[in-house]
This record gives sequence, C-alpha cells and structure tokens, in this order.
Amino acid sequence: MQEFLKISGAINDESRVLILAFLQKHGKLCVCDLQSSLNMSQSRLSRHLKILKEANFLEVDRQGVWGYYGIKENLNNFCKDVLKNINNLSLELPELKRFSCECSKE
Repeated sequence: MQEFLKISGAINDESRVLILAFLQKHGKLCVCDLQSSLNMSQSRLSRHLKILKEANFLEVDRQGVWGYYGIKENLNNFCKDVLKNINNLSLELPELKRFSCECSKE
C-alpha cells in the first residue's frame, strides 16, 4: 500500500510527469542539463528528482560532483505502466539544452 501511495503521489504533479517523459526521451542526463532544458530552478528540480527517486522511478549515477539521473532499468509493473501511459499523453517536450559545464565534457 505504501509503495502505491508513494508512486501515485510522485506522478500527481505536472512537472514530475514532464521530467519522466523528458528522461524517457533523452536518457540519463546531468542535473544541469535538466535544469537548463526544463527551465527550473535548482531547488525546485532537486525536490522533484528526490520525490521521483523515492518512488523508485529514477536512479542517480554520481560522477564526482555531478549527478546523472535516468529511468531505473528494473521498474516494478506499476511504474512501467505509468511510463507507458505518460508516453501516450502527447506532451510537448522542450528541446534538450546541454548546459556548458564540466559534466558535459566527460
């Protein structure tokens, strides 16, 4: 029951649905690229990423000071169904804007 509520709460926000759709389209991205592409403040984006990670949608790969977020490979069936439904929403996603920071040079 707790997992269901956590997942339901995570997708009950337009910004988080947009983040999931964006990561599905572009794959694993640095936080700075997400921030630049989605035009979100760092604090707001970090909060959304934390909620999605706690709901088991995302994994983070730390490389030095940089964090790269992506959709988890081993999702439960509920999360998989949610992502399939997000793909069917016909969302207008912003273009990927690579932020010129040190993480883009690795």
